[in-house]
Amino acid sequence: MQIKRKPEWLKVDLKSGSSYNFTSKILSDFSLTTVCTSAKCPNRGDCWARKSAAFMILGKNCTRACRFCAVDHSTPLAPDPQEAERLAAAVRALGLKYVTITSVTRDDLPDFGAAHWAGVIREVKRQNSDSKIEVLVPDFCGETALIDLVLNEKPDVFNHNLETVRELQKPIRGKADYETSLKVLAHAAAKNFRVKSGLMLGLGERGSQIKEALSDLRSAGVKILSLGQYISPSPKHAPIDRWVSPEEFKDWKAFALSIGFEEVESAPLVRSSYRH
Repeated sequence: MQIKRKPEWLKVDLKSGSSYNFTSKILSDFSLTTVCTSAKCPNRGDCWARKSAAFMILGKNCTRACRFCAVDHSTPLAPDPQEAERLAAAVRALGLKYVTITSVTRDDLPDFGAAHWAGVIREVKRQNSDSKIEVLVPDFCGETALIDLVLNEKPDVFNHNLETVRELQKPIRGKADYETSLKVLAHAAAKNFRVKSGLMLGLGERGSQIKEALSDLRSAGVKILSLGQYISPSPKHAPIDRWVSPEEFKDWKAFALSIGFEEVESAPLVRSSYRH
């Protein structure tokens, strides 16, 4: 099946200007990685022009090779012990009042990177006491004690993406697991954190499967939802099955709100960390 060229609603203007350049310089000066660049996010220009970015910790190389993701999966380096201090200083330099932090998956580390995560949150809070922090974490292989290392630092929003429907988990997410992701989310929700998750649409999922996934997320205690269009990073990645229209995204937002989600962002260009 050959997908037609990208529709108009997915075309974005490349931003530049002084604010964009300022953000780029700060990220470079502090030697920081962002998911904006590593994951080829289409919203990078807009976010950087607003002096905002989604920081990615624990290196540039992921130990998993999910078929939707542009992040490199070469052998990763050891965690950088100075990363927390640099990231916190960059948050201060950018004047961010809402900080989004994510990471590559580090199955190579004994604690899957959980202690490093905790240290980063702690340092960002120390240097930026008025800033709220959203964490978009990997699954830590479902180890609740490791999830608790992150939760003990009291992030304002705990985010872990389900990414796709149950039937597409193995072909799209590889080593990740539907039930493990729900377990991670439910564990945080049970401890009264504001829990968030998201799905990509356009991978070949059916409407009934989307409804099941959204219902499962609500049952796990998720209150905040993001739905966006999957865009294949390269011909080597999973192909796009279809372009989902803005009208259909509105319909899914209405459905999600009707089953109890408190906040829903649903549109083609929505990403987990966009426009906070």
